[in-house]
Amino acid sequence: MKNATANRRLTLLVMRDAQHSVKQIHLSKPLLLAVPAAAVLSLSGLVLAIQAHSSQAISNLEQKVTLEQLKNIQLQSSITSREQSIERLQTEIIKLSSQAKDMQLKMQHVDQLEQQLQKFIDKHKISMSTDAPADKASSLSWDASEHVGGEYIAVHENDMLDLARETKDDFQEMQELLKTMESNIPHTLKKAQETQVQIAGNPTVWPTASKVMTSSFGYRTDPFTGKAAFHAGIDIAGDNGGPVYAAGAGKVITAEESGARGRYIVIEHPGGLQTWYMHLSKILVNIGDTVDKRQQIAQLGSTGRSTGPHLHFQVVKQDKPVNPLPYIRSDNSLN
Repeated sequence: MKNATANRRLTLLVMRDAQHSVKQIHLSKPLLLAVPAAAVLSLSGLVLAIQAHSSQAISNLEQKVTLEQLKNIQLQSSITSREQSIERLQTEIIKLSSQAKDMQLKMQHVDQLEQQLQKFIDKHKISMSTDAPADKASSLSWDASEHVGGEYIAVHENDMLDLARETKDDFQEMQELLKTMESNIPHTLKKAQETQVQIAGNPTVWPTASKVMTSSFGYRTDPFTGKAAFHAGIDIAGDNGGPVYAAGAGKVITAEESGARGRYIVIEHPGGLQTWYMHLSKILVNIGDTVDKRQQIAQLGSTGRSTGPHLHFQVVKQDKPVNPLPYIRSDNSLN
């Protein structure tokens, strides 16, 4: 029995050096087998732990790679979207550039019409004034070199596209406005010309250099018969050969001589008005001539039924003589 126990044990001799005694260590066979087994198990566990940790690390890396791939896809999508936005923006800008050129031509045309209107106004000295807000705003000045400031707000591509669309809408409105202006300005110019003709045609200018009236409009005693008679105009005394002016612009429809009127002129004006100039010494215009306001048309005289050098001036409205004084005043003379 003792031998059987000894056979299950192993003896290990431990020798440190020659000067120390030998030590004996008795180990049983099961213990000797258990130690390597435990080491093997420990190594296996360590390997398994390392494998598990590696699997977890690989899984984390795979997740990171997947996330990076998703980010890359999103980035590519964003780049593609941005490129598309830039292309759309470039397309809009090209369209706006083309519209701007067309607008520039239209503005030049409108500017030419405006210059024609301004020349017409300057020529005829038409005074025009307005209290429109645009005129008030025109007093503002612009200088981009002066001090500026404000909050910084970044601009996104979508903002640029919105701006391009808004600008396109503004251009469209401007085009419609210009079309209206192009159609209205010639009409306005025509109306201004017609109005100027009407204004120029109104007989408002005193017809002689002299301002001495010798007979008024209405009933009076006839200087030749001494009887009551109707005087269809006014008499203005002056020097023989003195200038006689057209009271308003118009067309000469009569330039002749008769027994009572002497040499006389009739000018037709707009609105059914006529002016008559009698007892002239010399006629300077012909039938069919167009005369301007203040233009000399004759010389004062005493031809016809007259007691001395003077101008008989009368205004006829719708074929009926009317008082000339509401039309002409001495302060409207050329002097």
